[in-house]
Amino acid sequence: MQTAKKIHQHRQHNNSISHELRRLLESISHTKRTHKDTFLFQEGMDAKEIYILKSGIIQIEKLTADGKELTLRICKTNDLIGELTLFSDDAKYLLSARVMTSGEVLVINRDRLEKALINDGALTFEFMRWVSNHMRIFQSKIRDLLLNGKKGALYSTLIRLTNSYGIETNEGILIEMSLTNQQLANFCAATRESVNRMLSELRKLDIIHVNKTGHIIVKDLQFLRDEIGCEGCPIEVCNID
Repeated sequence: MQTAKKIHQHRQHNNSISHELRRLLESISHTKRTHKDTFLFQEGMDAKEIYILKSGIIQIEKLTADGKELTLRICKTNDLIGELTLFSDDAKYLLSARVMTSGEVLVINRDRLEKALINDGALTFEFMRWVSNHMRIFQSKIRDLLLNGKKGALYSTLIRLTNSYGIETNEGILIEMSLTNQQLANFCAATRESVNRMLSELRKLDIIHVNKTGHIIVKDLQFLRDEIGCEGCPIEVCNID
């Protein structure tokens, strides 16, 4: 099993962009403050801008047909937000972006970005490859939910959290990010009560442990993988970001 340090280094390498592309994005952007419990954008709004997160945490979510909140992504510094709307006519945001922790974003006008990319084939290819990777992550999360149900979605979420925020300890893999059971439920389109029951079952089986600070320690990651028929996706796809 890879150590947490190696995992983070691997993901940073695969999800980074070139200095040239970053300079282009920064040259056509302006900075905007974000405030906790507000929305950067909401599902159905005209998609005229994309964003790069400079600081803070933003959650990407969608309302299901029965009104449940489904969390699909947690964005951190340097993550791209709203990228799936690029090069689309009359684009609408398909998801909502809720600010969890106040910070700043770089705001990039879609029209300006499209014009800039058209003039540079190499940067266009790099940007589209970056977008394609985010699409793979999105599709894999939807697949886990559809194929494995609520329990599989929770197990998948725990696996992704270990890849994104895991630290190797003597007890197992400590998930640095502290999430409430309701927040975990939102990743699974489940109720908090059902997630409480599933977590309690995992504790009884000695698969996970919750320490005094409320952080989850995954003691048997292979059990979770086996239960959902894990296909061994690369870490840059199997993550919570």
